[in-house]
Amino acid sequence: MISRIDLRGDALPEGPALRDLLPRADFDVAAALEKVRPICEDVHHRGDAALIDFAERFDGVQLDQVRVKAAALERALDELDPAVRAALEESIRRARLVHRAQRRTTHTTQVVPGGTVTEKWVPVDRVGLYAPGGRAVYPSSVIMNVVPAQEAGVPSLALASPAQADFGGLPHPTILAACALLGVDEVYAAGGATAVAMFAYGTESCPPANMVTGPGNIWVAAAKRYFTGKIGIDAEAGPTEIAILADSTADPVHVASDLISQAEHDPLAAAVLVTDSTDLADAVEKELEPQVKASKHVDERIVPALSGRQSAIVLVDGVEEGLRVVDAYGAEHLEIQTADAAAVADRVRNAGAIFIGPWSPVSLGDYAAGSNHVLPTGGCACHSSGLSVQSFLRGIHVVDYTEDALAEVAHHVVTLAEAEDLPAHGAAVKARFGWKVPENK
Repeated sequence: MISRIDLRGDALPEGPALRDLLPRADFDVAAALEKVRPICEDVHHRGDAALIDFAERFDGVQLDQVRVKAAALERALDELDPAVRAALEESIRRARLVHRAQRRTTHTTQVVPGGTVTEKWVPVDRVGLYAPGGRAVYPSSVIMNVVPAQEAGVPSLALASPAQADFGGLPHPTILAACALLGVDEVYAAGGATAVAMFAYGTESCPPANMVTGPGNIWVAAAKRYFTGKIGIDAEAGPTEIAILADSTADPVHVASDLISQAEHDPLAAAVLVTDSTDLADAVEKELEPQVKASKHVDERIVPALSGRQSAIVLVDGVEEGLRVVDAYGAEHLEIQTADAAAVADRVRNAGAIFIGPWSPVSLGDYAAGSNHVLPTGGCACHSSGLSVQSFLRGIHVVDYTEDALAEVAHHVVTLAEAEDLPAHGAAVKARFGWKVPENK
């Protein structure tokens, strides 16, 4: 069901050579880009009419309007299963605790007497948030997008999620209920690239946004790439992935269940076990079979994901080598199930989120740890972070120098301007002192 990659014995290669040995799904955003281009431009030119046409074409629903009425949000919350409501409220509470602590404060540095630089943090004016539909419903993604944006102080938030034929053309009612719990009343029945285009260009019913965040399929990723430079994005999210670094102390039942938990997302989901224990590898393989059989979504998601080229058991000589492998892989979710797991986790450099020990499964982070589950995929954890309050803030430097403070450094400014052959830069300083550079004090 799952393949093996044996990296024992020989010295592990460095950098890209090691990454090339590791499993990864095919995810060709560039090819998808050409297909989303005409869709995005149609939304640009025809606005809501294009969104309505694409909802019928892609989602099989006929919409009268794209924006969801307030009554539908209220009804979804009223009809929500009380147990689901309680779980969503606890998830929101924990997410707020973590993200509120990420707020940035204005800080002023006195560089010299009379010369200060202040860094102030300003939230993005308007953000479009995307909650996927398709194979599953993700009210948790609503929370993970909305909470950090709200805690950052974003004044205008709108959310889009695909229209659902089973719910009269509205997004899934649990998505709507989550929006109502969070106080988000601007919600649109739009999915995939059309939703991103709606936020990027604006339509008759939806003002344009400065930024779009949220996970999605390859069409969402391609649309984000198409609009990069016009709007801010969080990331081009690819298929979800889990890597587990484990040794002989790990419980194969836990490891197998965690691999399956990611595989049930999508046929392209990646499930990777890195271990120095052949006994654990054998036990996990043995354990996968009964657990998979007892699962839902077996044939359409779990089996294709586990048997695909993106999933594998990677054998290494020791935990040290395993650390090098998981750092090269840069997993969206990384579990450490080894002896002294916290110390091992402390040495990891590349991961979207790290889960320590047997009682911190990825599923906890998906819903109720308080952490954010919108994370970098496809190895992007080597240079990018998950969604946070910081994602929605812009740092602005405010420079405030007195005449004496400028005079003290003027000769350096002029010297550097002339070294770069930009004499007008120096002249802008000289003009303030009668075209004579003050003497260095």
